[in-house]
Amino acid sequence: MTVRRRSKVRRVAAFAALLGTALSGCTVGPDFKRPEAPKTDAFLPDAPSEFVSAGISGGEAQSLVQGLDIPGQWWKVFQSPQLNELITGALRANPDVQAAVAGLKIAQENARAQRATLFPTVQGGLGASQNQTPNSLSPATASGATVYSLFTAGLTISYGLDLWGGNRRQIESFEALAEAQCFQLEGAYLSLASNVVAAAVQEAALRAQIEATQRIIAAQRETLDILQRQSGLGAIPGGDVATQQAALAQAEATLPPLQKLLAQQRNLLAALTGRFTDKNLIERFQLTDLKLPQELPLSLPSRMVEQRPDVRAAEANLHSSSALVGVSIANQLPQITLGAGINSQALTADTLFGPGLVGSLIGVNILQTIIDGGALAAKKRAAIAGLEMADAQYRSVVIGAFRNVADSLRALEYDAITLKAAVAAEQASATSLDIAQRRLALGDTTYVFVLLAQLTYQQSLLVRVQAQAARLTDTAALFQALGGGWWNRDKEVPEAERLRCRPPSAKPATGKPVTDKPVAQAR
Repeated sequence: MTVRRRSKVRRVAAFAALLGTALSGCTVGPDFKRPEAPKTDAFLPDAPSEFVSAGISGGEAQSLVQGLDIPGQWWKVFQSPQLNELITGALRANPDVQAAVAGLKIAQENARAQRATLFPTVQGGLGASQNQTPNSLSPATASGATVYSLFTAGLTISYGLDLWGGNRRQIESFEALAEAQCFQLEGAYLSLASNVVAAAVQEAALRAQIEATQRIIAAQRETLDILQRQSGLGAIPGGDVATQQAALAQAEATLPPLQKLLAQQRNLLAALTGRFTDKNLIERFQLTDLKLPQELPLSLPSRMVEQRPDVRAAEANLHSSSALVGVSIANQLPQITLGAGINSQALTADTLFGPGLVGSLIGVNILQTIIDGGALAAKKRAAIAGLEMADAQYRSVVIGAFRNVADSLRALEYDAITLKAAVAAEQASATSLDIAQRRLALGDTTYVFVLLAQLTYQQSLLVRVQAQAARLTDTAALFQALGGGWWNRDKEVPEAERLRCRPPSAKPATGKPVTDKPVAQAR
């Protein structure tokens, strides 16, 4: 080996040693620590554990099971194959979810691009030119020719020493942003599934209200027929007939608005599932098709913040802001760049790498900002303020999550009581109406008494339908408030083939997931 080649080898070895030193540099700025879990074990001071039965199908008693895990496809607890298929299609076809998937891919690729700063940049170049030396100057070639070709080739290696960890903090920030985007995607999945469930329940409730209104109209027409016969016999004045005709018209006027709402609800379901509204949906939902699960999960607060996508996204944004503080500090310190390269120039391409034509270069550049008008200091203060803002936003999201769960628990509690009372009121008003109609047919009572009974029954029937639907939507809202079970997603399920986020670190109190079968069958 010649002395010149040995010298080049030593230079490359020294350059590699400097790279190793750079990789072991310090990292300025705060090291991120996950926020502490809420120091409480309850969402309410007097959280209920049982929800009363209304004594009808769809109004069964429910109980909370502390620490019960949530299945990945939590909507299966309603035991509706139609609903399952609808949500499966929505998760595949909804454009908002597809946009969130693309957003996650963008964030992940940006993080990968930033990780490339940990490696040297190697660039190669080739060049060819036709040159002519002016006659007033000496020829540039040994042959004395004033017109000549020049071929060049070069290879350069540059590397910015990450002595202060600025690049690593920037990578940390981008990876945290990718994690935040991942949880935003999970939030989109959860919101979409919850919206489909709510829309299906509302459709079922509207169908029930339409059927109830049609029964009321039929009953009022029957009453009108009785009054018209009695008026023809002179048993009652004509004013009673006119009053019943007005009551019938008012009942008929309530039907088109319900039909309009049902049509709009169908349009909503089509949009949620990524379909256009020019084709009718095959799925039709009735309240009797949806079953209430008898056991409901209730996670500990410390577990809940691990499960909710919005809380985890806020935590990831907090992590990113923490890393950016380190980036701003590193930018105030000297920036060191290593460079090395080889190059060759020749008059012909076949002699480009000939002996004596190859040169090399190894150098170090140190750059330190001395005066910048306070720009770097201002950026550091902005990064610290950004960290404070992200911390406040995280705490706000956690408080909102607590409220969301607490509201869901109260809704389950009071809507169960409301449904029980509504069922009792409906049964009582139906009995009262039946008695009133019988007495009217026998001429034993006045029409006013029957009219009041009709109005009471109509109102109680609609209230019962709405209360029954509320119990279903309350159940779905609780699953959504607790995070939706994305960490238990089944790998064999088609819609489960998604980009996954870091699962909760804590384990549920029981490994038993909530079942999608009735408790009587599960046992």
